[in-house]
Amino acid sequence: MTRERQLIDTLNKWAYEYYVLDNPSVPDSEYDKLYDELVEIEKLNGFVQPDSPTRRVGGEPLKGFERHEHLARLYSLDKVVTYDRLTAFVTRIQRAVPQADFTVEYKYDGLTMCVTYDGGKFVRATTRGNGVVGEDVTAQCLTIKSMPLSIPFTGRMEVQGEAVIPLSRLNKYNETATEKLKNARNAAAGAIRNLDPSVTARRGVEILFYNVNYIEGKSFSSQVEMFGFLRENRFKTYPYLKVCDSVDGIISCLEEIEVERRKIDILTDGAVIKLNEVAAREGLGYTDKFPRWAVAFKFEAEEAQTTVRQVIWQVGRTGKLTPLAIVDPVDLGGATVRRATLNNFGDIERKDIRIGSVVAIRRSNEVIPEILGCIEHTGSSVNIAKPTLCPYCGSKIYEEGANLFCPNRLCPPRIAARFEHFAQKDAMDIEGFSEATAVQINKKLGLNNPSQLYTLTAEDIAKLDGFKDKKINNLLSAISSSRTVPLERFIFALGIDGVGKVAARDLANEFKSIQALAAATPEKLVELENIGEISASAITGWFADPENVKELEALLAYVTPVYEQKSAGSGIFSGQSVVLTGTLQGFTRSQAQKLIEENGGECGSSVTKKTTLVIAGEAAGSKLEKAQKLGIKIIDEQAFVEMVNRE
Repeated sequence: MTRERQLIDTLNKWAYEYYVLDNPSVPDSEYDKLYDELVEIEKLNGFVQPDSPTRRVGGEPLKGFERHEHLARLYSLDKVVTYDRLTAFVTRIQRAVPQADFTVEYKYDGLTMCVTYDGGKFVRATTRGNGVVGEDVTAQCLTIKSMPLSIPFTGRMEVQGEAVIPLSRLNKYNETATEKLKNARNAAAGAIRNLDPSVTARRGVEILFYNVNYIEGKSFSSQVEMFGFLRENRFKTYPYLKVCDSVDGIISCLEEIEVERRKIDILTDGAVIKLNEVAAREGLGYTDKFPRWAVAFKFEAEEAQTTVRQVIWQVGRTGKLTPLAIVDPVDLGGATVRRATLNNFGDIERKDIRIGSVVAIRRSNEVIPEILGCIEHTGSSVNIAKPTLCPYCGSKIYEEGANLFCPNRLCPPRIAARFEHFAQKDAMDIEGFSEATAVQINKKLGLNNPSQLYTLTAEDIAKLDGFKDKKINNLLSAISSSRTVPLERFIFALGIDGVGKVAARDLANEFKSIQALAAATPEKLVELENIGEISASAITGWFADPENVKELEALLAYVTPVYEQKSAGSGIFSGQSVVLTGTLQGFTRSQAQKLIEENGGECGSSVTKKTTLVIAGEAAGSKLEKAQKLGIKIIDEQAFVEMVNRE
């Protein structure tokens, strides 16, 4: 072993003892002596090993973040806030997995991280991003001394953790900081997503690891085993992981955490409950956003009292006016709150909110604070007037249900919100297009519709504040890259009221072209699983509007929405159009669909005359009834399993 390797291994061992185990075995002077010797050797060699501790020094500021695709998708967690909902979650799991046990751990309030290792060496670190693609923050994370640069496991893997700043460290930072940081969560996120790695280093960020998101050449039987693996490989984990086999046991842990979390040095906002057995998780599968085998229990949000000073009305993409209360500054959960939502005018009346009155306000994590109700009126309290004219364009407001609307399509905030929605990642993915850009494009360039983005020139964009040569070229390139887009994202980008990402995907899979969707009837639309009568009416109404039709035609002159037809294989379902309905016991919906497609079939979300087979699970409803009326072949889950096994 060379002296360089001996120094690296020794220094990394000491760093692990100091930063992870909090049990240093040598004085700082001894560490510094060996560190300086290593620096001299590296200068002579002209090379730094991948796991050398000298890499942890923050380098020059970066010009921007590179995007990186995770090896496996990172899901977020569904949330529950009551014991009743927690019980429902546990009961559902235990019906599918008898004798199931669960793990309970702290839920940290920080920034989710994904860290990659290969050959036993640290490769890169990224933020969670949208779960598929995150931002490369390797330079920032190299400054985190508790994060190992080398580990015993030599396979390729991604580990997931939460970037946090210990509260004691935040307080110490604020003692000398010119600009104090009030909230540990925002301070950690700001440190990681700062283009200057030295900022990360100064704030003292830690990463607490809790999951192996992807691994080659190894598997885990349980969450407990996975935690053991993380600790064996020198990852910093929080020393709380309990196993329970009942709701009562989980609630007991939650009550313990609710008390203890106020004493620990890490900002937490709840607990995470997971099915312990990893193999059983696969059978439960995932929704579009969450694993079905885990949930976050969020503790009751913090509340405070403050005084309402003003109410302003914001206008969104659809023209809906939302009241926002301006209140006296109040500290909640480490953040200074100055604004709170009031939902609609009916909410104001129901809660008896007046300007000048003292109100109860609640803040839950990063969610906009909410006014719960009035505590007392004062001598200066005045009623909040219902607006009759739009505060931005002066148009006469109309009421629909519980909400107020501005009818003017050319109302500036409506236009800006429409542009911002159109350009977001899950829609047209025009990188570098911000809310401020949307406002400027309308105000300075007079653009009113997203189709006009494709007519922009470099000279046009140069008129916007903050846009120089590189930024201009980047925006033009991003706009050009969006000219070909998956159909489901194009549908979402149109901004049809009530059509989110999941509904847009279902619409794309069902109709396969924007023209077919435009011609759909409400009756056809409500047959889809995620489309109700209100959404169906909104969709048909959108395509019946002459202004929308005109804008759609303009968009299609520049943009090509593409439906990616899955290639049909051969097998027992070859040539069949299959619809799944009801609850299957042995499969998740996605697993059954995958089996059908792998065996040559095509899955539909609704029963039509083209449907050739319906697979009916428990509690099958209207789809089963329609299939019976149309005389379509129907089989149960057992017959489905037998067909697959015969194949």
